[in-house]
Amino acid sequence: MGEPAIHIENLKKRYGEGDTAVDALKGVDMTIWPGEVVGLVGPSGSGKSTLLKCLGAVIAPTAGKMQLAGQTIYHEEWKIDDLRTLRRDRIGFVFQAPYLIPFLDVTDNIALLPMLAGVPNGQARSRAKELLDALDVGHRSSAQVSELSGGEQQRVSIARALANHPPVILADEPTAPLDSERALTVVRILNQMAKQYQTAIIVVTHDEKIIPTFKRIYHIRDGRTYEEAGEGREA
Repeated sequence: MGEPAIHIENLKKRYGEGDTAVDALKGVDMTIWPGEVVGLVGPSGSGKSTLLKCLGAVIAPTAGKMQLAGQTIYHEEWKIDDLRTLRRDRIGFVFQAPYLIPFLDVTDNIALLPMLAGVPNGQARSRAKELLDALDVGHRSSAQVSELSGGEQQRVSIARALANHPPVILADEPTAPLDSERALTVVRILNQMAKQYQTAIIVVTHDEKIIPTFKRIYHIRDGRTYEEAGEGREA
């Protein structure tokens, strides 16, 4: 199967010191393969947000090991000097709200990340067109963000997350504001994109509508993860 897209061993995160210290992660283990969409579920305060921030290189763990596509990025300390470039080039993000740039059209919203990574304008825009076509919104390539429906905006945000060919996408409650039909459409798109581009996708969710679609689920409780097989229903 090659290298896992994500491999985590005994990851820990402590906030504060002394008597006021809080152990948000107490020893998380996780392995996700290219092309997989995996659910991460758990109650509020269980450590989901902390784990996502560690995976996204937004905060530093306290201990443990994280590997991204076979490269160790953290082992008791960061092994990468430029975390901003790591986040830009190797980790895609999809949020509950699309957070598109309102003064750029759809194509430029997607092409911006590759261009910031040094990809020539024409090549970056070609990549944007490929992704928009794959997500069935190619006909909106010249539209302004304000002209898009909520579902179209979320598709564009998924295209943006894929723009730099990241091995990993972190999706934080991507279906929370959507009704059942649109939520399942987003899940179907994420599965399609994961397989097509061999990207591993972690979906953090409370959404009972989509949990039955995952083939694998990590539950997080009290700072620890517990893996189980999901139902894997078609979205």
